[in-house]
Amino acid sequence: MQSLAIKNYMKNDIEIAQGAKMKPIMDITKKLGINEDNVELYGKYKCKLSLDILEELKDEKDGELILVTAINPTPAGEGKSTVTVGLGQALCKLNKKAVIALREPSLGPVFGVKGGAAGGGYAQVVPMEDINLHFTGDMHAITAANNLLSAAIDNHIHQGNKLKIDSRRLTFKRVLDMNDRALRNIVVGMGGKPNGFLREDGFMITVASEIMAILCLADGLMDLKERMGKILIGYNLEGEPVYCKDLKVEGAMAMLMKDAIKPNLVQTLENTPAIIHGGPFANIAHGCNSLMATKMALKLGDYVITEAGFGADLGAEKFFDIKCRFGNLNPKCVVIVATVRALKHHGGVKKEDLNIPNVDSLKSGIKNLEKQIENIKEFNVPVVVAINRFVSDSEDELQYIREFCKENNVEVALSDVWAKGGEGGLELADCVLKTLEKDESKFETLYDSELSISEKINKIAKVIYGSDGVEFTPQAKKQIKELEKFGLDRKPICMAKTQYSLSDNPGLLARPSGFKITVKEVRVSNGAGFIVALTGDVMIMPGLPKIPAAEKMDVLENGDIVGLF
Repeated sequence: MQSLAIKNYMKNDIEIAQGAKMKPIMDITKKLGINEDNVELYGKYKCKLSLDILEELKDEKDGELILVTAINPTPAGEGKSTVTVGLGQALCKLNKKAVIALREPSLGPVFGVKGGAAGGGYAQVVPMEDINLHFTGDMHAITAANNLLSAAIDNHIHQGNKLKIDSRRLTFKRVLDMNDRALRNIVVGMGGKPNGFLREDGFMITVASEIMAILCLADGLMDLKERMGKILIGYNLEGEPVYCKDLKVEGAMAMLMKDAIKPNLVQTLENTPAIIHGGPFANIAHGCNSLMATKMALKLGDYVITEAGFGADLGAEKFFDIKCRFGNLNPKCVVIVATVRALKHHGGVKKEDLNIPNVDSLKSGIKNLEKQIENIKEFNVPVVVAINRFVSDSEDELQYIREFCKENNVEVALSDVWAKGGEGGLELADCVLKTLEKDESKFETLYDSELSISEKINKIAKVIYGSDGVEFTPQAKKQIKELEKFGLDRKPICMAKTQYSLSDNPGLLARPSGFKITVKEVRVSNGAGFIVALTGDVMIMPGLPKIPAAEKMDVLENGDIVGLF
């Protein structure tokens, strides 16, 4: 395996994926003991799983839930999804019944700059092309359901506006699963009376939509429908809230989602089962795959490896305070992924110099890892650090990280899964298993959701980000008072913040201090069940870079895809 990996080391992700020896997906379902009546095939190598599985296995013991998170991301790369996949493969090599639970990629990053979310190298989920493109159509269903509500809103206003909706105070936006900055702020209804009333509007990317959040937090189709009915779309002319259910379209929206609500099953390069479902971003949404997929994995596997987006200050915090709170989940261990290169970036090293050994910069940058370790310990869950190895890493640098972790009473292991697949994750898998045996998780959330909005935001900002406090703009203060007035304030908080820093300033790397978080806007995702606090300049509709990844992609005459990572 090792010699094969070295021989093919320069292959890109798609070349490795296209050379995979996949098993028919029905073989994977049989491996998990799933009745074929609960399987809906989408071709030979992917399928959807019926929610009946959850009912049939409700009395089965849950497996051990392992979360993979990371330091704050950098241009140097961390490889969180890759380590997640590789750890699952490694556990299977140790004859453990492991199931991986991941988010679905968004087309925006796929064609932009970030890339997909299918892992990399020899630690990927496949079929990679399908997963990163249309997959089973979930993103399209979410987009359609969202935009049905948007169409219903404008139609209601056009047809007489019985609800007296104030078109100046609509909060629900249209969505598209693509990076398109031109759609951030638009005007609809142009062209005269037949086209409705003129008003300002805008698009968000699909993965930032409340419909996506609802999909990932619902426990079934009827719960999904009820949650969509609770969506706050805006206010009427008297200043009172107007909900989706007032427009009577939540049933039609749920109908569009009747297949999308079912988790998707695929496999890794080493045929480890992987359930992939839902994909909210962690910098503008809650960053976790669906609750139903995770619960299903917990019934089907003895070990479930899942991931949460970006650094532990975003994805992990929301995994604990939103997903685990709503799903009554009990995580048993957390793996924090770090790379020597990324830590040196946090220490001030330029991208072009990251391959040069530099222990001094590593000492400065490792403060970011230090804070993320502290963050996980706030939730009373055991921690393991995974050093995602690069060929440029020097032994002195690797040894420094090992010694640092030892001084901080944290287990640490090297991960070389990109190059070696499951074999490269055996040290990490062994470390995780030993941690599960010796350290008992006493998981608890960070705050009581019954606290005031400002108290909850301050708790996250001070404890998790290390800030000196929070400043609320006049607009945010007004919005908080309005939510309190209508009893919509006793919910968990979903922070919208840059992923690149513990602060709300992407330029402050490592472990900044002496800063405050500025909350510019506060809105409720009432159907999802949380409150969104927007900070900094986080975009809910990203734009494409100067040279989009799409320019390097193509399809050949025989249908083969090239350039997709």
